[in-house]
Amino acid sequence: MAYQRSALMQERLAENRERILRAARTLVAQGGFRDASINAVAAAAGLSTGALYRYFPSKADLFVEVLTEAVRRECAILREIIAKPGTADQRLRAAVESFARRALEGPHLAYAFIAEPIDPEVDAARILCRQEFSDVFKTVLGQGVASGEFPPQSVDVAAACIVGAFTEALVRPVAPTTPRSKDEKLVTAIVDFCARAVAGIPVAPAKQPKRQRV
Repeated sequence: MAYQRSALMQERLAENRERILRAARTLVAQGGFRDASINAVAAAAGLSTGALYRYFPSKADLFVEVLTEAVRRECAILREIIAKPGTADQRLRAAVESFARRALEGPHLAYAFIAEPIDPEVDAARILCRQEFSDVFKTVLGQGVASGEFPPQSVDVAAACIVGAFTEALVRPVAPTTPRSKDEKLVTAIVDFCARAVAGIPVAPAKQPKRQRV
């Protein structure tokens, strides 16, 4: 009986934790981190603020978990797209387009995850999350280089630049002060830029000027 009570307690704790994360994500999606106060999250989860703090010691801990969980889901979607049949260029374009469209459809959530001013702990988590996105894109870039579709290049650098480019291009469109618009031209421009960036003609390294002897 003691074992059964322990198992039930663990299940209850896991359910409460999931309710908190789900409530926090919903509030962030509706109005960004600024609308997801501890009191609001606790109320939405049907718990007291004291109970919430037993699962997440601080608001930053909660937001980091919400961020990383959402990024894991996003990366899973992108991996599925990249794993589909097609050329490396087609799959790269499809992945970038998919991300951009979802960001414009959920601007509050996208802005919170990309650029909304928040705790240093969340900023640090954003850096790690961008690395996760880069790791996803390294797969298709490596395949494109190996097949000769893309010119030889550092896939580590290229993937980081692609992620930096499409996230930066989306900051203003998803910001709270920007009128809401699902601009098809914007999506096309972001996709085209990322594709051109990795498929362009390789540039020879600049020659270093010779040092004059004194």
